[in-house]
Amino acid sequence: MVKLIHTLADHDDDVNCCAFSSSLLATCSLDKTIRLYSLSDFSELPHSPLKFHTYAVHCCCFSPSGHILASCSTDGTTALWDTQNGQTLAVMGQPSGSPVRVCRFSPDSTCLVSGAADGTVVLWNAQSYKLYRCASVKDGSLVACAFSPNGNLFVTGSSCGDLTLWDDKMRCLHSEKAHDLGITCCDFSSQPVSGGEQGLQFFRLASCGQDCQIKIWVISFTHTLGFELKYKSTLSGHCAPVLTCAFSHDGQMLVSGSVDKSVIVYDTNTENILHTLTQHTRYVTTCAFAPNILLLATGSMDKTVNIWQFDLETLCQESLGLRSKVLRKIEELRTKIKTLSSGIPDEFICPITRELMKDPVIASDGYSYEKEAMENWISKKKRTSPMTNLVLPSVVLIPNRTLKMAIDRWLETHQK
Repeated sequence: MVKLIHTLADHDDDVNCCAFSSSLLATCSLDKTIRLYSLSDFSELPHSPLKFHTYAVHCCCFSPSGHILASCSTDGTTALWDTQNGQTLAVMGQPSGSPVRVCRFSPDSTCLVSGAADGTVVLWNAQSYKLYRCASVKDGSLVACAFSPNGNLFVTGSSCGDLTLWDDKMRCLHSEKAHDLGITCCDFSSQPVSGGEQGLQFFRLASCGQDCQIKIWVISFTHTLGFELKYKSTLSGHCAPVLTCAFSHDGQMLVSGSVDKSVIVYDTNTENILHTLTQHTRYVTTCAFAPNILLLATGSMDKTVNIWQFDLETLCQESLGLRSKVLRKIEELRTKIKTLSSGIPDEFICPITRELMKDPVIASDGYSYEKEAMENWISKKKRTSPMTNLVLPSVVLIPNRTLKMAIDRWLETHQK
């Protein structure tokens, strides 16, 4: 269960981004401000709002320690703030002067990436605040960015739909068309994907776009083979462009927000929808999970930020329910394997139950089944053959006495 526990309505215009540290929530808006809230009671800090930018603030993010906040704006700058007192630490201007659409800290806090509307991407030294490297994508504005959990690479997304992989030296490793109508957001799961050969690292990446889809990718890395980006699956829960997506800190959930005004929470393992939240009255532009507690923040063009709390007990029950289903399937497979390995002739086994038949009957498809199982099959209005999936010409079942005699003889021979 997900419960709405608080709504923040302090911004005077669209909310563009929200971000969590371990103790704070930051939000930014078209109203040119950044606001900071305490997670203990969602009260706004005394030095909030933070004011410097002269145009809309598109993105904000915390350093991993939470001591520094970065914000970027249409005014062409990326500002760094001391979260303890709200003082400006540095202002870094995009070399081209183009509006800055996205900014992200590296996991070790040494670097900061800023991406701009003209396609330029800058890697800044987050200690000296100096430009380290600069590059650009072929087409479109840079609107999305995410670092891999180990910091060895980062991904950018463009308004033309390209995902581009960069290493920590700003070398372009790979570029691929991911969303036909443009990318809006991307995020790495902080948890590596299990499996694979020794020395091979796998990371899960989510991207979303104007094509109304969320795509899941797996990025692999080896020192010998380098980086590889592989498409895995598509989530199509929204009926309008998807503007934002984010993984939970443990990697077990993925949240998305859309022009359809809804927020969808997915289970990343099954890719099933866990929750659909419909509190916002306009486009959902941003979403973020808190790192240490089960909180979700969603922001919208309705000028509000909603704070949602997950019921731990319900999540545990859902997890246990999924575990029970998996265990039942395992037990069914074990039963089937035991049956098949016990030497029972395959023609003695019911195709529906996969067990030795006691009262075999012939159906109109020409196959033999356990009588009770086939009657149950037909009673559930399944007028198709369990074997061929074609419509049964008749539902009349004829006792297969010859087969029953053969089974009885086999049982007499094999009974101890």
